[in-house]
Amino acid sequence: MNFLRNFFASLLAVTVFFLALFFILLSVASADQLVVVEEGAVVHIKMLRPVTERELENPFEGLPIAPGPASSIGLVQFRNMLEHARDDDRISGICLNMDGFNAGMAHIEELRNAILDFKSSGKFIYSYAQYYGEGGYYLASASDSVFLHPEGYLEFNGLTAQLFFLKNMFEKIGMEPQIFRVGDFKSAVEPFIREDMSDESRLQMTAMMEGMNNHMIQGIATERGINRDTLAAINYRMDVRNPETALEKGLVDGLLYSDELMEVLKEQSGNDDLSLVSYSDYTNSYNPSYSSKNKIAVIMASGDIVMGEGGNEIIGSDKFVKTIRKAREDDGIKAIVLRINSPGGSYLASDAIWREVKLAAEVKPVIASMSNYAASGGYYIAMAADTIVAQPTTITGSIGIFSILFNVQELFEDKLGITFDGVNTGRYSDLYSSNRPVSTEERAIIQREVESNYDTFIRKAAEGRNMDEAELRSLASGRVWTGLQSMENGLIDVLGGLETAVDIAAEKAGIADEYNLRYYPPQKTVLEELLGMDQASMSQSAIKEELGAAYPIYREVQKLKRLEGVQARTPYSIEIN
Repeated sequence: MNFLRNFFASLLAVTVFFLALFFILLSVASADQLVVVEEGAVVHIKMLRPVTERELENPFEGLPIAPGPASSIGLVQFRNMLEHARDDDRISGICLNMDGFNAGMAHIEELRNAILDFKSSGKFIYSYAQYYGEGGYYLASASDSVFLHPEGYLEFNGLTAQLFFLKNMFEKIGMEPQIFRVGDFKSAVEPFIREDMSDESRLQMTAMMEGMNNHMIQGIATERGINRDTLAAINYRMDVRNPETALEKGLVDGLLYSDELMEVLKEQSGNDDLSLVSYSDYTNSYNPSYSSKNKIAVIMASGDIVMGEGGNEIIGSDKFVKTIRKAREDDGIKAIVLRINSPGGSYLASDAIWREVKLAAEVKPVIASMSNYAASGGYYIAMAADTIVAQPTTITGSIGIFSILFNVQELFEDKLGITFDGVNTGRYSDLYSSNRPVSTEERAIIQREVESNYDTFIRKAAEGRNMDEAELRSLASGRVWTGLQSMENGLIDVLGGLETAVDIAAEKAGIADEYNLRYYPPQKTVLEELLGMDQASMSQSAIKEELGAAYPIYREVQKLKRLEGVQARTPYSIEIN
């Protein structure tokens, strides 16, 4: 069996190598072939790919064997594309195809702001879909006109967040999660010990979801010219249940088949021979220029926070400490923007990154820009920055910590027939043993450690926010807040996206008129990603493809491996629809 597994793994590696070589040769051969953009062209953007902080184009996608990460639409590249199209005389407008759109709430906010900025040029921007999800429609509502397929569907019935709980599974397999936590709202451990949400968790989730929904309704009402209370009632009662009703109530501007949309685009572009240029082709038609010696470092921190080097979508403390330190010591870098998209993770890793952020902030401006998540450990690494910027829909706060020690005695002894024995030289030598329950004395020791770490978190947060510790504690206890709520209670400074954070950094550094952005850590090419993939990474991609909608549950169970030590992690993994 091992022979076959190794054989197929080697075969896959060889296949990946030759595919990579083929595409390298193909890219070299076509390097001199510039994309031609005709006068009056319309940029046609299919929003099918997931939205990520930075873009990745995987040339293998669509092949029977498609190794490597999935292609994505990067926030940075999307915003740059719209800015370029806004000032490009060849471009008459933009058409967004929203079918299959998938993005986090703060990402949607950034995309939406970029669309609103593009509209200021006077050029048209239209949205079209056979199906609009809640977030997709919120984004589309920023367009000049929103079109829907005559037999399509527009989901406009409020937000929902589904959570899952593992307590019964642990009981069935004989695992006991032994919990140590501080704070009534530190509900990250609830999936391990409950079958449903606690009252405290339901309170914070309700406040957060209602805050996000209200923000979306206000934004849609403003751009669509609909009374806010009227729109809220439509949303609450799900009054829009078919395309005709969506048109009647003013949520869309027309019901069109795709060929009819092409006729509209011809008319608006003033070109009977409609020229559509794809998102990828248009971004390849120009090259950004860098001329200023003044640099702003944008350090991208995305994923769980762990000790060590980390990896793809994992923030390794060693790697990020080195990256921030280099930016601090580089005289050409005048300011740092720390872009955070993280639910947190290891307390020790978060503290190590916090220390380096604090040292950097002593010598140059450091601005934290929060994306979809910047909670618990994600908030920890931001709180030493000069200024914290977040979107109204960013999930942040969650100032609290916990620790879990799994007792697998029943699983091994009763289920598998495996027993344990050993010797100790000290009274607490096997304090963190997982093959027995902790004693009352041991529980008190671990609990004191967790409480001490929590006190440190509170002290450093209060120092960073210039608050009294008692005031900060009233906002902590692990409670999660939206960006808008955090602005109101003083946990952040400014509402906005990455562009806002960069503007603040440039202003504080005195280089607002001339600077270049440099993104760190350097983004790997698809070839580097492929060559760096191990058998586990390839297996993970295959599992994701096979499990489909069930993959998030599998992913959360897999994360149990990373719950060693004290954790500064946000409650649950929240999937908002």
